[in-house]
Amino acid sequence: MLRPAFLKLHPAAYAASLFSVWSCRCAPVRRSVLAIFAFATCGGFHGETALLVSCKGVVNKTITAAFAYPFRLNTAVFSAPDPKGCGGTWTDAHLVGNFSSSAQLFVTLAALVFLYCITALVVYIGYNHLYRQNNKVPLTDLAISVLTAFLWLVSTFVWAKALADIRESTGASIITGIESCKSPGTTCHFLSVTSMGTLNVSVVFGLLNMILWAGNVWLLYKDTNLHNQWNRISESPTEGV
Repeated sequence: MLRPAFLKLHPAAYAASLFSVWSCRCAPVRRSVLAIFAFATCGGFHGETALLVSCKGVVNKTITAAFAYPFRLNTAVFSAPDPKGCGGTWTDAHLVGNFSSSAQLFVTLAALVFLYCITALVVYIGYNHLYRQNNKVPLTDLAISVLTAFLWLVSTFVWAKALADIRESTGASIITGIESCKSPGTTCHFLSVTSMGTLNVSVVFGLLNMILWAGNVWLLYKDTNLHNQWNRISESPTEGV
């Protein structure tokens, strides 16, 4: 009488097999959720830097320069505090820096990872028999996971460096670079900048994504024929000399 293959497994091996299947099926859900959070906390940011300006005909007037994703700060401008432009002494001043490449790399990766996770979830649930029968599918999944973990590592550290530069470019040091603030009779004081706590969180989510993808590589490796071949080699008896 034929028995299902899983009944021939040792209980521990069967439990490990079930855990592997459960982990693979649930992993896309966890990874897609973290990717969404990384996408939202970075791509949805809006902020502004505020200065307090006094000049000819103006006393303690607040001016702001608004910035947002993808953080092309060189397009954010401090306009004159009054229609007369401080008696003609004020010229529009821009923030310094363009960090769009780093931010877009991070957000684009998060979006692509989310789409891949949805596809992987459909394969794991609806076409699991193909995943188990075709050796190329697990190998492809493994290769993509290794690459994705590496891309999360690179994009997160690049974005973290850009975030540090964004803080510098929107902080109190910007006053020294505004020529209009050096005009006689004009004083500028740094007032505030929008909190970048959500951007800090986006870096944390980037690191969590990297850790999750790297940790899942082992589970995927166990589903490939590479792992099975290694087990056969390690379990085969050594030949006598």
